[in-house]
Amino acid sequence: MTPPLYDESVPVCLHYLDRAGALVMRAAADPDLLQGRLAPDMFSAAQQFASAAGFALRACCPLAGQPVPDVPQLDMDVPGLRKRIGIARQALLDLKPQAFEGAETRRIAHRAGFADLQQEGAAYLRLFALPNFFFHLTIGFAILRQGGLEIGKADFDGLHDYPQGFRF
Repeated sequence: MTPPLYDESVPVCLHYLDRAGALVMRAAADPDLLQGRLAPDMFSAAQQFASAAGFALRACCPLAGQPVPDVPQLDMDVPGLRKRIGIARQALLDLKPQAFEGAETRRIAHRAGFADLQQEGAAYLRLFALPNFFFHLTIGFAILRQGGLEIGKADFDGLHDYPQGFRF
């Protein structure tokens, strides 16, 4: 039996990192879209997708008792984002499910902005790490959509299907 927090973290992050990569590739036709922002004081779409990749690592590695790997500084363009997402994907694929045994109660010390926190693994994953991962992914998606890229829910989750031209 695979440890529950492995199932709740690694496969979820891998699936949505693939979705982030697909969104970045869709934006490749107009790279300026990646520099768009929802508000002047928010990260650009590129920074949102880079942050999502970082949060995938921040979510999963501590639960496996592993340090979050350093990711090299990469450009905030399509090639740099693809490489960053690829690095995160490979690091997650390298995590062994057995390392997640006991993760539910493993104490995770981390920072949330300027707050120093300690949470048990289950709370860390469900209340901090995954919500932040999805926040950055969703904001990146919203910026691309606001910028005119024709994307929808099916592009976000890879599961929905709608007929051509359908709008909600």
